[in-house]
Amino acid sequence: MSNKVTIRRLATGVPGLDDLLGGGLPEFSFNLLAGTPGSGKTTLAHQIMFSLATPDHRALFFTVLGESPLKMLRYQQQFPFFDINKINQSIKFVNLAADLLDGDFDRVLARIAEEVQSYSPSLVFVDSFRSVAQSAKASDPSVSGLAHFVQRLGMQMTSWQATTFLIGEYLAPEAESSPVFTVADGIIWMSQLVHRDAMVRKIQVVKMRGQAQSPGVHTFRINNSGVEVFPRAVVKPNTTGNVQIAENVRLSVGVPVLDEMMGGGLPAGYSLLVVGPSGSGKTVLATQFLAEGARLGERGVIAAFEKSPNQLLSHQLNKLVKNGSVGVINTRTLDVSIDEVLHDLVEMITQMKAKRVVIDSLSGFELALAAVFREDFREALYRMVAVLTGMGVTVLMTAELEDQYTFLRFSSYGNAFLADAIVMQRYVELEGQFKRVISVVKVRSSAHSKDIRFFDIEQDCITIGDALSNYHGILSGQPTNS
Repeated sequence: MSNKVTIRRLATGVPGLDDLLGGGLPEFSFNLLAGTPGSGKTTLAHQIMFSLATPDHRALFFTVLGESPLKMLRYQQQFPFFDINKINQSIKFVNLAADLLDGDFDRVLARIAEEVQSYSPSLVFVDSFRSVAQSAKASDPSVSGLAHFVQRLGMQMTSWQATTFLIGEYLAPEAESSPVFTVADGIIWMSQLVHRDAMVRKIQVVKMRGQAQSPGVHTFRINNSGVEVFPRAVVKPNTTGNVQIAENVRLSVGVPVLDEMMGGGLPAGYSLLVVGPSGSGKTVLATQFLAEGARLGERGVIAAFEKSPNQLLSHQLNKLVKNGSVGVINTRTLDVSIDEVLHDLVEMITQMKAKRVVIDSLSGFELALAAVFREDFREALYRMVAVLTGMGVTVLMTAELEDQYTFLRFSSYGNAFLADAIVMQRYVELEGQFKRVISVVKVRSSAHSKDIRFFDIEQDCITIGDALSNYHGILSGQPTNS
């Protein structure tokens, strides 16, 4: 027989989680929600339950030695996913604490089976399973006794026509040898990491039978809406579908002379790194890049990490934001992950159908990241740029670069490899004054000017002048070739 059994996947209602699971939870699967204390297991379970429970698909939630239902609901009802109308209609809570007082675990199993048989739920949750297992171990120290108890509960739960969840506290997946890890069809691991002064929550799908889950460890947050998962950025071709960029298509960066220096503009779908010391005009060039796109009907998105919105928005950029030509990513939250920023970028790019993206600046971006992510900054940044350019957008990034005059380098922290093109802004000292100069370091697979040219900033616009090589001719009054 070649016919396959079709397993329906249930949408969890948790943003980003279905992507990790491979499309949702397999119906009638036996799942373990495990992790460290305070990592968000109960909140995740409630968010899934309230999303899936209906009068035709009811949920049964057992509490054991953890929080009482009243105390638990008092806090869970602060989230918007909580629906008071579903309590005792689609969702029933059962407290098993009294059944455990005498240590009769056969009685606990019988009570669970009795409630399931009488209520006929489509979803069953047991919180906290770890409490049951530890109590069983205390009353019967033998490993076989605990294994027998766990196996009986597991067999009961897998035999029901219901999607079941055991919720419990564990140290780490590799540190556990509980039989439930073998019996479970799916294991979702949650943790919170503290590194220096930063705290980050992580989630991992350790196991999900019958479907390809997203590998690796991913970031999640518990915000005012509940749990939100930010899947780790994975480089995929054609992220948003059939992205096609015509060959030799060039975008103007908004400065005509700089377009000429780049060989006719910036190739569409490229990443451009603009580097220079403080005050050299990087943000001004980024603003002109977005303004030129708006003039041509190409919407843009900017994520700024060094300035507040009021400081960032020049008169020109503020006008573009107000008329809907440019979207601004809110980056005021510290201790973010690159996956969170990428999630917001992709969402806004897709919503606005944007063609141009500005990240200002990489230096501020790195500082905004949670400390635990800074060690892998270059790798994660590479994935982010690859995902964005894979969507067909053109990316301009700025980076602060200390100008020491004694040596020349093209990016901070070795970020030059990220970019398809690099534009450098510098200061030179001439006749007791600082002068700004600009040059094109590289444009991949394209000829470009090797000149270093003077430039000025007037009325929030960059104006490029003569080449530095003509400076002596300017002083002597000889004509230049510019």
